[in-house]
Amino acid sequence: MSIQIGDTIPEVTLKHIHDGVRVIDTPTVFSGKNVVMFAVPGAFTPTCSEHHLPGFVARFDDFRSRGVDVVCIAVNDPFVLQAWGESVGVPPGLQMLADGNADFVRALGLEMDASAYGMGTRARRFALYAEDGVVRHLFVEAPGEFKVSSADNVLAHLD
Repeated sequence: MSIQIGDTIPEVTLKHIHDGVRVIDTPTVFSGKNVVMFAVPGAFTPTCSEHHLPGFVARFDDFRSRGVDVVCIAVNDPFVLQAWGESVGVPPGLQMLADGNADFVRALGLEMDASAYGMGTRARRFALYAEDGVVRHLFVEAPGEFKVSSADNVLAHLD
Protein backbone atom coordinates (compact mmCIF):
# COMPACT_ATOMS: atom_id res chain seq x y z
CA MET A 1 0.00 0.00 0.00
CA SER A 2 1.28 3.44 -0.84
CA ILE A 3 1.62 6.36 1.53
CA GLN A 4 -1.58 8.31 2.15
CA ILE A 5 -2.57 11.77 3.32
CA GLY A 6 -2.07 11.89 7.09
CA ASP A 7 0.79 9.36 7.07
CA THR A 8 4.25 10.18 8.37
CA ILE A 9 7.16 10.14 5.93
CA PRO A 10 9.16 6.94 6.54
CA GLU A 11 12.70 7.22 7.87
CA VAL A 12 15.16 6.44 5.09
CA THR A 13 18.59 7.74 4.13
CA LEU A 14 19.21 9.47 0.82
CA LYS A 15 22.35 10.92 -0.76
CA HIS A 16 23.33 14.25 -2.28
CA ILE A 17 26.44 16.11 -3.34
CA HIS A 18 27.71 18.85 -1.04
CA ASP A 19 31.49 18.97 -0.82
CA GLY A 20 31.45 15.30 -1.74
CA VAL A 21 28.77 12.66 -1.32
CA ARG A 22 26.70 13.23 1.81
CA VAL A 23 24.03 11.13 3.48
CA ILE A 24 20.86 12.81 4.67
CA ASP A 25 17.94 11.14 6.41
CA THR A 26 14.31 11.96 5.81
CA PRO A 27 13.74 13.34 9.34
CA THR A 28 16.41 15.96 8.57
CA VAL A 29 14.67 16.80 5.29
CA PHE A 30 11.13 17.00 6.71
CA SER A 31 11.13 17.59 10.49
CA GLY A 32 9.88 21.01 11.51
CA LYS A 33 9.51 22.13 7.90
CA ASN A 34 6.96 22.50 5.14
CA VAL A 35 8.31 20.54 2.18
CA VAL A 36 7.23 19.79 -1.37
CA MET A 37 8.97 16.70 -2.66
CA PHE A 38 8.53 15.64 -6.25
CA ALA A 39 9.82 12.43 -7.77
CA VAL A 40 10.75 11.67 -11.33
CA PRO A 41 11.27 8.31 -13.03
CA GLY A 42 14.73 9.35 -14.21
CA ALA A 43 17.12 12.23 -14.52
CA PHE A 44 17.75 13.36 -18.10
CA THR A 45 14.61 11.63 -19.37
CA PRO A 46 12.39 13.72 -21.70
CA THR A 47 9.35 14.66 -19.57
CA CYS A 48 11.44 14.99 -16.42
CA SER A 49 14.01 17.26 -18.09
CA GLU A 50 11.69 19.29 -20.31
CA HIS A 51 8.75 19.81 -17.96
CA HIS A 52 8.79 18.40 -14.43
CA LEU A 53 12.08 19.71 -12.98
CA PRO A 54 12.01 22.97 -15.03
CA GLY A 55 8.54 23.72 -13.65
CA PHE A 56 9.79 23.54 -10.08
CA VAL A 57 12.85 25.61 -11.00
CA ALA A 58 10.60 28.29 -12.54
CA ARG A 59 8.26 28.34 -9.52
CA PHE A 60 10.94 27.85 -6.84
CA ASP A 61 10.66 31.42 -5.52
CA ASP A 62 6.86 31.06 -5.27
CA PHE A 63 7.28 28.01 -3.01
CA ARG A 64 9.99 29.69 -0.95
CA SER A 65 7.87 32.83 -0.47
CA ARG A 66 5.29 30.54 1.19
CA GLY A 67 7.96 29.05 3.47
CA VAL A 68 8.07 25.76 1.56
CA ASP A 69 11.28 23.83 0.85
CA VAL A 70 11.50 22.05 -2.52
CA VAL A 71 13.12 18.64 -2.95
CA CYS A 72 13.56 16.55 -6.10
CA ILE A 73 14.12 12.82 -5.76
CA ALA A 74 15.03 10.19 -8.32
CA VAL A 75 16.28 6.63 -8.34
CA ASN A 76 19.66 7.66 -9.70
CA ASP A 77 23.05 8.18 -8.09
CA PRO A 78 23.93 11.54 -6.52
CA PHE A 79 26.45 12.37 -9.28
CA VAL A 80 23.77 12.04 -11.95
CA LEU A 81 21.39 14.22 -9.94
CA GLN A 82 24.08 16.86 -9.46
CA ALA A 83 24.87 16.93 -13.19
CA TRP A 84 21.18 17.01 -14.08
CA GLY A 85 20.52 19.86 -11.67
CA GLU A 86 23.41 21.85 -13.13
CA SER A 87 22.18 21.23 -16.69
CA VAL A 88 18.69 22.52 -15.83
CA GLY A 89 19.90 25.44 -13.70
CA VAL A 90 18.54 24.31 -10.34
CA PRO A 91 18.73 27.24 -7.90
CA PRO A 92 20.60 26.96 -4.61
CA GLY A 93 18.21 25.57 -2.03
CA LEU A 94 16.33 23.19 -4.35
CA GLN A 95 17.64 19.88 -3.04
CA MET A 96 18.45 17.11 -5.51
CA LEU A 97 18.35 13.87 -3.50
CA ALA A 98 19.36 10.45 -4.79
CA ASP A 99 17.46 7.29 -3.85
CA GLY A 100 19.98 5.06 -5.61
CA ASN A 101 18.55 1.72 -4.46
CA ALA A 102 14.90 2.87 -4.47
CA ASP A 103 14.68 2.35 -0.69
CA PHE A 104 12.67 5.52 -0.16
CA VAL A 105 10.20 5.06 -3.02
CA ARG A 106 9.66 1.47 -1.91
CA ALA A 107 9.01 2.66 1.66
CA LEU A 108 6.45 5.08 0.21
CA GLY A 109 4.93 2.34 -1.95
CA LEU A 110 5.47 4.55 -5.01
CA GLU A 111 7.99 2.51 -6.97
CA MET A 112 7.46 1.20 -10.49
CA ASP A 113 9.07 -1.48 -12.59
CA ALA A 114 10.70 0.16 -15.61
CA SER A 115 12.62 -2.98 -16.60
CA ALA A 116 10.93 -2.99 -19.99
CA TYR A 117 12.82 0.24 -20.69
CA GLY A 118 16.13 -1.03 -19.24
CA MET A 119 15.74 1.19 -16.17
CA GLY A 120 14.90 -1.33 -13.41
CA THR A 121 13.02 -0.10 -10.36
CA ARG A 122 12.23 3.62 -10.47
CA ALA A 123 10.00 6.16 -8.74
CA ARG A 124 6.53 6.72 -10.05
CA ARG A 125 6.04 10.34 -11.02
CA PHE A 126 4.53 12.08 -7.99
CA ALA A 127 4.66 15.09 -5.72
CA LEU A 128 3.74 15.42 -2.09
CA TYR A 129 3.46 18.24 0.40
CA ALA A 130 4.35 17.50 4.01
CA GLU A 131 4.19 19.59 7.17
CA ASP A 132 6.63 18.44 9.87
CA GLY A 133 6.94 15.05 8.17
CA VAL A 134 3.19 14.42 7.79
CA VAL A 135 1.74 14.19 4.28
CA ARG A 136 -0.94 16.83 3.70
CA HIS A 137 -1.29 16.59 -0.11
CA LEU A 138 -0.35 13.75 -2.45
CA PHE A 139 -0.29 13.94 -6.25
CA VAL A 140 0.45 10.61 -7.96
CA GLU A 141 0.44 10.45 -11.74
CA ALA A 142 -1.22 7.74 -13.78
CA PRO A 143 1.35 5.80 -15.81
CA GLY A 144 2.70 7.87 -18.70
CA GLU A 145 1.02 11.10 -17.57
CA PHE A 146 2.26 14.45 -16.33
CA LYS A 147 -0.58 16.52 -14.91
CA VAL A 148 -1.17 16.47 -11.17
CA SER A 149 2.45 16.52 -9.97
CA SER A 150 3.39 19.70 -11.84
CA ALA A 151 4.73 22.67 -9.90
CA ASP A 152 1.72 24.77 -10.95
CA ASN A 153 -0.80 22.20 -9.71
CA VAL A 154 1.00 21.63 -6.42
CA LEU A 155 1.33 25.36 -5.84
CA ALA A 156 -2.39 25.86 -6.55
CA HIS A 157 -3.20 23.37 -3.76
CA LEU A 158 -1.11 25.30 -1.24
CA ASP A 159 -3.29 28.43 -1.49
